[in-house]
Parts: sequence; C-alpha cells; structure tokens
Amino acid sequence: MKIDFGATAVDYAKHRAGFPSSLFNKLSEYGIGLPGQNIVDLGTGTGTLARGFAKRGAYAIGIDPSVSLLEQAKQLSDSAQIKVDYRVASAENTELPDASADVVTAGQCWHWFDRPRAVKEIIRILRANGLIAIAHFDWIPLKGNVVEATEQLIQAHNPAWNLAGGNGLYPQWLQDIGEGGFRDIRTFSYDVFVSYTHEDWRGRIRASAGVGASLTPEKVEKFDQELAQLLETKYSTPILQVHHRVWAAIAKSPQP
Repeated sequence: MKIDFGATAVDYAKHRAGFPSSLFNKLSEYGIGLPGQNIVDLGTGTGTLARGFAKRGAYAIGIDPSVSLLEQAKQLSDSAQIKVDYRVASAENTELPDASADVVTAGQCWHWFDRPRAVKEIIRILRANGLIAIAHFDWIPLKGNVVEATEQLIQAHNPAWNLAGGNGLYPQWLQDIGEGGFRDIRTFSYDVFVSYTHEDWRGRIRASAGVGASLTPEKVEKFDQELAQLLETKYSTPILQVHHRVWAAIAKSPQP
C-alpha cells in the first residue's frame, strides 16, 4: 500500500488535531522544549510539534520529505505568527551539521522511517547529552466506540490497511533507541478525549493513511459518504468525544 500524505495535505492541516498542550508541559519536565533550545522535528508534517516548541521559545527546524505538507505547515505558522525553519529532507538524511541539535523529536511518524538509519542520523546531529523524544497521539479503538466502528469501515474499503486495533503504546521504539546506544530511556502515557464534530471527524479520517493517503479520490468520496451515514445512524450526538492516548519515549544521546 503506497502512502502519500501529501495527497491529503489540506484535510491533514485542517482536521488532524495537533498534539495537546499538556504534552509540551510534560516534555518540559524532562528538559525538552525549553526556551533557546535548538530542536529538530523529524517527519514534521504540518508542523504541530515544531510550532508548539517554537511557541515556547525554542528554535525549531521542521523536516519532512513532503513539499505539500510543508506548504500547509508554513501557512499554519504564518497565520499563528510563529517562526519555524521548515526544510525538505528526510529523517535518514537531514543535511544538518554534526552536533547541531539539543533535541530531536519525531511525532506520529517513527513507523514511517528506515528506523536504524534514522537512529544513526539522530546520533550524528545531536550534541553531547542531547535528547530524543518520540511521541504519539493516537485514537483508541474500544469495543463499541466510534473509533472501532470507523476502523472497521476503513478496513472494508481498504483491506491493505493494517494499522487497526492499536493501543497507543510503542515498546518496539524503545528497542530501536536502546540498540542505538541511547541512555536513560523513560516513557509516559496518559489518555485524553478530543471533541470532534461529525464533519471534523470525517476530515480527520480522510487525512489518515488508510483513506486519503492511499485511496483514489473517487474511493475516498465513497468512503466519506458511508462514514457520514454511519455517524448519523450510530453516533448521532453532534459532538463526538473521541478517546485518544498520548505516549512518549525520551532518552539521552549515547556516550561519545
């Protein structure tokens, strides 16, 4: 299944909820996102992490291979009057100087990387005692909830999509950074509920890997109509409270 989030960049920017402000507060307790820090955000997409750090006084570089996602990121940053340095590059080859970052972050994207190569590149660009933070903000399917029903509909329209049934926890990423030599690995997670109108939830799902980033426009339209019908029939409350989980892993760069 070929994934291209650039194909759904407008929906992505409009409807995908950015990380909650509580995550930035929590990361600051671990020394991440402090004023004056040089932070490189890999797979920045529409820039939600990078903007959050810049808003708190860090110097943020947002890196992504998708030109169309970065165009949306720039528009969002301009409208919020937040300065982020967006660059077209990849997590595996950032083209940044050695030892130039205090912190490297990856939000909602680690699974898309060539992970061993990304780990090597992060080690290269981090300063001594620099920090890495891998973060996720996932919807949580539970029996009978709107997420489970939505995932079942995605699978009916796109059998190749294999990301259903997640629990928002990523122990395998700890292995990636542990094998890379990162130290003092710590994790945290907590649950939040995000309010969506029916229109916003449909937009959020169109901007997902299993729909807008992999189906043809005609198939996306057909899926969207069926999701609208499902919401109207089974989840008719005008504002949906959608279960999400925040998860993060933090670690210190390897000893030189």
